[in-house]
Amino acid sequence: MTTWRIKERLFTPTLPAVMGIINATPDSFHAPSRAYVDGALRLAERMISDGALILDIGGQSSRPGSTMGSAEEEMGRVLPVIDALHRRFPETLLSVDTWRAQVARAAVEQGAGMVNDIGAGILDRGMLPTVAGLHVPYIAMHMQGTPETMQRSPHYNDVAAEVTRFLSERKASAHHAGIADVILDPGFGFGKDVDHNYALLRALPRIAALGTPLLVGLSRKRMINAVLGSQPADALNGTTVLHTIALLNGAAILRVHDVKEAVECVALIRRYSS
Repeated sequence: MTTWRIKERLFTPTLPAVMGIINATPDSFHAPSRAYVDGALRLAERMISDGALILDIGGQSSRPGSTMGSAEEEMGRVLPVIDALHRRFPETLLSVDTWRAQVARAAVEQGAGMVNDIGAGILDRGMLPTVAGLHVPYIAMHMQGTPETMQRSPHYNDVAAEVTRFLSERKASAHHAGIADVILDPGFGFGKDVDHNYALLRALPRIAALGTPLLVGLSRKRMINAVLGSQPADALNGTTVLHTIALLNGAAILRVHDVKEAVECVALIRRYSS
């Protein structure tokens, strides 16, 4: 059983669980996930009704080749959405998807209860002490390079070993900084080619053995489309297949665009594993 401290309360999630993606950006790779305040409220209502445990709100695209905008621009996008969602759905756990400590702090003040950091505390060295002071769970993700550079010929000698070692080190750093609750994300598609991604999918039991809840973000990604010759809009079936494999290999949280289908996948795997 996992228990997280979220500010001044304790929260015991039922895992595996589903995290729904809400992008307050104009250029997220999957257009239906893009939403501003009114659209975000409608999307959130549907995701909560479909069974999402967490909603993850991002104000800056991290798609391959994207450039990093300013903190002010990011906060201008994400904070109004978090504020509106927290007011409408106060019992729902909101996560802010940011690598900036400044944005994380402001988002938690607006109602977020979790920080999802693609930089794992490396892109902004103030992130770990900031999250420790906020007393919320923290997601640390592996990425080779930055979103702008990560898909320029990524290279590993042993991707599974290197990602596992990195995540083990970031877990230790987060705990050393005073963060009680850490979730790890191998970063599918972040500085990995298709072969790297499938090697990581096979290696999930090895990463899960670190003893920390494991989040995977596979939804509609290139590792599906490159194999099937599909586009993101057509990749739901492939996503569900990979979600099934990930759950069987130890994933605890699925970060998804399509909550209903992912929740059904979790329910069937729970029944299979019972």
